[in-house]
Formats: sequence, C-alpha cells, structure tokens
Amino acid sequence: GVIIVVVYSAFSEGMREHMWSLVTTRSLVAVIVVCLVVLGFMLWFTWAVPGWLGFTREDRIAVQFCGTKKSLASGLPMATVLFAGQPVGLIVLPLMIFHMAQLIACGSLAGRYARRWEAAQNHVA
Repeated sequence: GVIIVVVYSAFSEGMREHMWSLVTTRSLVAVIVVCLVVLGFMLWFTWAVPGWLGFTREDRIAVQFCGTKKSLASGLPMATVLFAGQPVGLIVLPLMIFHMAQLIACGSLAGRYARRWEAAQNHVA
C-alpha cells in the first residue's frame, strides 16, 4: 500500500507541475530507450557475474532481483529532499519509467523462473 501511495504521489506531483507540457515526444522516447537499455544491461549483469563466480541458480536469481531494484519508494523521498524547490516530477520521470519497466520485466522473469522450477520438479517426480 505504501508503494502505491508513493507512486501515486510521484505521478500526481508531475501532473501538478505540468510535466507533460515540458517534455517533448523525442525526449520521452530517448528517456524510455535509455531506461530500457540500463535495465536490460543490469538484468544481464546481475545474472552473468554471479554465474561467473559459481553461484547456484537460486542465488543468481536472488542477486538478479535484488541488484536491479531501484524504486520510487526510495528515490522519490530522496529527490524531494535533494531537489527542493525544483520540478521534482520532471526530475524523477526517468525513475518512474525505470520503475514501471522493472516491474514488468521482473514479473515476466519471475513467471519464467517459476515455470522452469515447476517443470524441473515434475521431471524429478
């Protein structure tokens, strides 16, 4: 519930500051692309490095999910303090986009990992 309130607060702040009138379509597309590239790289990196270090599959999954978690729940309060008096909604726009992409990507990964685990359990039994 707290995360929902924080996300709602971030989007509301942006709307109150007329954030969407300050952002061009080209800038928005560029921010989305950069956020997706960063997320993709971090998902790969947090999977590959533990593999190179010999971690188990379960530990690699834990590192991957924990290593990519940067959310509005921690970023918005910090941005509000660090950028007091500035258009915070516009400043946290990349974080809002990254947060949404991260939830979608990690939800998809979690489902895939669960299906593979279930298939492995059915194969063993």
